Amino acid sequence: MRLTPALALPLLFAATAAHAQSDREVAERAIETAAQVCPGHSNAATGPTVRAMPVGALRVLAKHGAVLCPDRRLEGDVAVVFSPDYGVFRWNPDVPASVQALPTVVGAITRSEAFPAETAVWNAEGEPLREQVVPMFEPRPNAPLNRFLHR
Repeated sequence: MRLTPALALPLLFAATAAHAQSDREVAERAIETAAQVCPGHSNAATGPTVRAMPVGALRVLAKHGAVLCPDRRLEGDVAVVFSPDYGVFRWNPDVPASVQALPTVVGAITRSEAFPAETAVWNAEGEPLREQVVPMFEPRPNAPLNRFLHR
């Protein structure tokens, strides 16, 4: 089958729709998603950290249906957690080292697009931690489910 201009144009628009959003719109959409999914969300906790994330990383997270959720229950050496069942990256917004580690960890994962298949934990330097016990993530009631669920 030959791809005619009449067919190619709609496909081109659909493929670039995610990239058509401005950087600000991408960040605001990530914050809106966090508000729907994250029990620990507040504009004060989520907004500054999400807005400081590289927009390319936010675009990859959106493409994969992943969410950034603040979680004040994370403590000790635990800076960032990825919960694959819900596609959620968590950090403690009250711990500066956790806030600083999030872009490092998310950046590395979004560049490779190799999201962990099991719960993953990182320290403040962005190094993986083994055998860590972390609080389970539970989304807000009636939160929109994403692609990570029920893999």
